[in-house]
Amino acid sequence: MTSIQARRMRRPVLQADIDAGARCARPGFDPDFFFRADGEPPATWQAQRAAAVRFCHGCPVRAACEELALRDGDGNPRVDDLVRGGRSGHELVALRGVQAERLAAAISADVASDTEWKALTGIAVELGDEARRTPTRSGGMPHQSVLQRQQNERIAELAAKLAVVRSARRARTGWEVVA
Repeated sequence: MTSIQARRMRRPVLQADIDAGARCARPGFDPDFFFRADGEPPATWQAQRAAAVRFCHGCPVRAACEELALRDGDGNPRVDDLVRGGRSGHELVALRGVQAERLAAAISADVASDTEWKALTGIAVELGDEARRTPTRSGGMPHQSVLQRQQNERIAELAAKLAVVRSARRARTGWEVVA
């Protein structure tokens, strides 16, 4: 699974958590509270931003909101105009840089230590090699159809093995049903 696939799988889960449990998702709450109005004086925005940050820190899904803000690329290094996940736009920009390094390190560590992933990729490579191989015969070897049948059996065996490892991995990581 690529990091893009992982991000796409995780995003709907984060959004569902926010929609179900965020303090700001309650009926009647004004979402403009988290955004600076056009032409709003800096002093007014600073007070509103501080109130928004305090509001977010009491939210049960603040971490999910922050992660989604980082994934969405919220924040601008030149303009202080929003609060999301209890962070200002400037803080989100800075945190995104720190998180990018952490994420890259986590992915490297996962790939290095993930024996299940190594088995999965090893079987897939072996399956591809076997499928590309052309069975040939020479003097004293079985008939071509026998060699082809043996190769097909080997391919079926590898495909079944791949399916078992993939299914176990998907079940363990919460993919119960695959689209």
